[in-house]
Amino acid sequence: MGKTYKIAVIPGDGTGPEVIAEGVKVLRAAAAKYGFRLDLTYYDFGGERYKRTGETLPDSAIEELKQHDAIYLGAIGHPDVKPGILEKGILLKLRFAFDQYINLRPVKLYPGVETPLKDKGPEDIDFVVVRENTEGLYAGAGGVLRRGTPDEVAVQESINTRKGVERCIRYAFELTRKRNKTKKLTLCGKTNVLTYAFDLWERTFYEVAREYPDIKTDYAHVDATCMWMVKNPEWFDVIVTDNMFGDIITDLGAMIQGGMGIAAGGNINPEGVSMFEPIGGSAPKYTGLNVINPLAAIMAGQMMLDILGEQEAAAAVEKAVMKVVAEKLKSLAAGKMGYTTTEVGDMVASFV
Repeated sequence: MGKTYKIAVIPGDGTGPEVIAEGVKVLRAAAAKYGFRLDLTYYDFGGERYKRTGETLPDSAIEELKQHDAIYLGAIGHPDVKPGILEKGILLKLRFAFDQYINLRPVKLYPGVETPLKDKGPEDIDFVVVRENTEGLYAGAGGVLRRGTPDEVAVQESINTRKGVERCIRYAFELTRKRNKTKKLTLCGKTNVLTYAFDLWERTFYEVAREYPDIKTDYAHVDATCMWMVKNPEWFDVIVTDNMFGDIITDLGAMIQGGMGIAAGGNINPEGVSMFEPIGGSAPKYTGLNVINPLAAIMAGQMMLDILGEQEAAAAVEKAVMKVVAEKLKSLAAGKMGYTTTEVGDMVASFV
């Protein structure tokens, strides 16, 4: 047998445990076929633990998680917990603690999957969004004055450092070269309004571009990016952008690739511990019904294999998912797939 990977598994809330179970099933099938081992450790961080203990993610857990090669996350979000508590206390805390400075979101339409874009197919929708993941408006800088009064003032500051911007942009250039598709990298920003932050982004982008003469570069405002993602998605190969804009355009990307049921994301630290998750949320209304689509979680596991260096296994998992969506599923929507959650996981695992 080959290498052993220590994976921290956080099934999370709602349907998270259901989809992660199917993802683990597929990962185990890939490990058995391609000669590596998985050492899985499960953690119960999420809404139920918070309700029971008042605890989100203790500092001791960060130290323990550092001993793993990757984190595999189901979903965070509980209907009985105020929005923001779990997201900040678990998701953002993990991203910042592990300096997962890249949020990686492939946007790829598979054959057999419906897109709401008229006359567009798999040959048109195949790009990647590289989102800066630890700075910008998510850094938590700002404050409130005279809260609850007619004179209330709320300030949220976007923090952009040369180091943070440059390492994100460099990652995007390297990824564009590695993909070797159209070898075009697009900077998405708002230089006409956010003149300080995106002056830094634009200057850095074109300075770094001089080191990559084989990569074509262009720029688009975020509103234009959204427009072109709908009208001409084939124009894009790799998009690099800041934290907030990346958050917005990746959900649009999920819709044009067929919905949240297939969309996976990675929170990447190229030199450290990365975290992989489906981006669709906990979907609490489907909890326990065995009808939720597990493919996004399976594809998050596929991304994890690829980043860990098991490219052959990762390619096999993607090929298996493509076979299932093209030949088996009636729909990607929960309850409309024509199969249960576990049956979909069984099929993918059997095709790996």
